[in-house]
Amino acid sequence: MDAFYASVEQRDQPELRGKPVIVGGSPNSRGVVCAASYEARKFGVRSAMPSVTAGRMCPRGFFIRPRMDVYRAESREIMKLIAGFGVVIEQVSVDEAYLDVSELCSGGSPDEALYNAIPLAKQMKRTVREQRSLNASIGVAANKLLAKLASDFQKPDGLTLIPERDKVAFLRPLPIRAIHGVGRVTETTLQQAGIRTVGDVQDHPGDLRALVGSFGPVLKRYAIGEDDRPLDLSDEVKSISAEETFSRDTEDRKTLRACLKEQAEEIAGRLARRRLCAKTIQVKLRYGDFRTLSRQMTFEEPIESSATIYRLGCWLLAREKLVNRPLRLLGLGVSGLEPAVGQQMFLKFE
Repeated sequence: MDAFYASVEQRDQPELRGKPVIVGGSPNSRGVVCAASYEARKFGVRSAMPSVTAGRMCPRGFFIRPRMDVYRAESREIMKLIAGFGVVIEQVSVDEAYLDVSELCSGGSPDEALYNAIPLAKQMKRTVREQRSLNASIGVAANKLLAKLASDFQKPDGLTLIPERDKVAFLRPLPIRAIHGVGRVTETTLQQAGIRTVGDVQDHPGDLRALVGSFGPVLKRYAIGEDDRPLDLSDEVKSISAEETFSRDTEDRKTLRACLKEQAEEIAGRLARRRLCAKTIQVKLRYGDFRTLSRQMTFEEPIESSATIYRLGCWLLAREKLVNRPLRLLGLGVSGLEPAVGQQMFLKFE
């Protein structure tokens, strides 16, 4: 879905249409941005940045408190519409899904099958627009890697096909960070070796394992558009978390901040090893009387760095005023996991 949270607000409040809408905390508070409309993104506003910063960058922005229950309910309605087309769905977040349409769109060649999927994709977009008054972008390709890239290519309200015969040329000018699994650390390592675009990976004569370890051969395959990941249809809740039970109950801010920072670094490391990012962050705490609480916040754009995870964890604790007496346990976690970017045929619907 295109700028999902902000688009829902613009739909429900027509006076906000065409305006820079920022879903999150007030610019006069210690809040953070959950989502930004495309009008606000033109000013540089992005998900997970402090609301104060967003207010400075977009002083005429309209700040709206998030209505997560509304967004989740809207997501369910949209996914029901898409399921009605008879496709196989892997929902990866509240506003994104991979759709396997192989059984519905066959052809004499792989590219013929892809072109046969275009009418289906157009009908999906039209159905969502007519019945939910929202726009979606769809990428059509032979695998998840390419479908994700295609879905991002012409946002908002985009529809992009990457034929098999053109996939290497399509990938060639893209920055290396566009490839699934390339995070900030890997990007820096590759740039230091002179590899800045996907084309540089395609042309690299050496063994990439010397730079990025076991990810090297995978990166080489991704750079030429090869990806054999199937849909993940498991119902298992996916999350990564860390927690610590203190030897003595404490409310010492320095101790708690150090604990959160260590947990954030651990979580970010585990995300990086699995080449994942997250859209939801959660704090958990237990008081001396064993009463346990948790609070969470979901963002439109994914989170992966330890600094961001730490900052948002601190913000959640402060916003809810949870450290009002000594803690027995403190935990930090992320969920809503998805690939760090983005022979079956896939549409990437978002």
